[in-house]
Amino acid sequence: MAAARWVMYSCGALSLLLLVVSIALLVAHTFMDAVEKEVKQAVVLKNGTDVFKEWIDPSPPIYMQFYFFNVTNPLEVLDGEKPVVDEIGPYTYREYRPKEDIEFLENATEVSAVSPKTYIFEPEKSVGNPGTDFIRTINIPVVTLLEMTRNSDYFKYIKPIMNAAMKTYNEGMFVTRPVHELLWGYKDPILSMVHTLMPNINDTFGLFDNMNTTSDGTYMFLTGLNDYMDFTKIVEWKGKSNLTWWTTSACNMINGTDGTTFHPLINKDETLYLFSTDLCRSLYATYETSKSVKNIDVFRFVPPAKVYANATVNPDNAGFCVPEGNCLPAGLLNVSRCKQGAPIILSPPHFYQTDESVIKSIIGINPNKQDHETFLDIDPLTGLLVQAAKRMQVNVYVRKIAGFDITQNIQTLFFPVMYINESALIDDKTAESLRSTLYKARLVANIPFIIMAFGIIIGIVFLILVCRQGRKREEGTEEETGPLIRTS
Repeated sequence: MAAARWVMYSCGALSLLLLVVSIALLVAHTFMDAVEKEVKQAVVLKNGTDVFKEWIDPSPPIYMQFYFFNVTNPLEVLDGEKPVVDEIGPYTYREYRPKEDIEFLENATEVSAVSPKTYIFEPEKSVGNPGTDFIRTINIPVVTLLEMTRNSDYFKYIKPIMNAAMKTYNEGMFVTRPVHELLWGYKDPILSMVHTLMPNINDTFGLFDNMNTTSDGTYMFLTGLNDYMDFTKIVEWKGKSNLTWWTTSACNMINGTDGTTFHPLINKDETLYLFSTDLCRSLYATYETSKSVKNIDVFRFVPPAKVYANATVNPDNAGFCVPEGNCLPAGLLNVSRCKQGAPIILSPPHFYQTDESVIKSIIGINPNKQDHETFLDIDPLTGLLVQAAKRMQVNVYVRKIAGFDITQNIQTLFFPVMYINESALIDDKTAESLRSTLYKARLVANIPFIIMAFGIIIGIVFLILVCRQGRKREEGTEEETGPLIRTS
């Protein structure tokens, strides 16, 4: 009896102790703090670490998909009708972007590197052959030269030459070329002629001309040694800490990472900043929803509509109005200053989140969130990018140019040429490794709850023993007292 009573009281005492300890650990965040401390210490760019190796050569395979808008009514467009376009694609390329020429500063807080990109065609992920599939689209070299004659007193003297060249080479506002040439470059007859007079004008044109196996310049990154929040943040590009294309210092700031890495311990209230040389600007993304990708819980961040809003809705975007005060409709960005003067206007694909008047100006444009939104799916603990898609459309500004009959009836248009979907998804091996890491982290972080669960279980055992002891005591008392009336 005494032994049973000792076991019962021991269970009660142990249960109470475990509950008190678990609550104390939860209040103190002891184990969660330990996990966070370990993550902060691990996520620093240092030679020989797994984090450094992943930064140099990201494991998730990256694919660049190109979708073109084929113009089906070019003559009608010249007569002032709306363009009718058909989307053709994707033409998919595997993208490799390792870091090279890596140099650490003496204090190890900054590291410089270049990131040359190489594109390898993936026929099984494409709709056709880029070497033999032809696309009819706006003639960007011609439109660019026409704009130059309009905006420059020097270029206006080549108007007669331009008119003669277009007649000689039968070049007009539209051109039909193979996908490969439109992407990677071809020798343009008009540009070649102008090049002989003005050597600074390149005689070749391609949307990604000189962008295969080349880098876009040297970056300076923070290693995260002083502050985990600064992990891989860009502080310089091409030796400069700011851009020069825009009209305000805020719009010229270089903010955030290159979009392939982020700091750990991300929360839903954060704003994640990215710098993109493709977009010629920094932008940001905010939390939208939580999802599961390959059984990994992620936070999805997307650029809000405010990023693409015009200066009337978002005054912070006034600096993107170039020339100063010349603001485009919502969703459009004039990047001519960083594209050698070409009248290039960037937007989300199919003018997603763009002003309705722009969408209605082109027949065949059908924006939707699923296919045309840029997003980042990030593991909040490690900051690892699990899935992402950067989507961007290239448009050309087309309008009437005095002195060129071919443009006299054309509408003022933001003419869609093509859009890209640069996407990445974590591979199975890396996903398995990440799931294992997250499982271990959760196990450590949940130790207080495990202790509490043991305390509750032992407490239940204690209550069962108390009830049994009470029942035995009642039965024993009844036997000692016996019946109140005895029979003879």
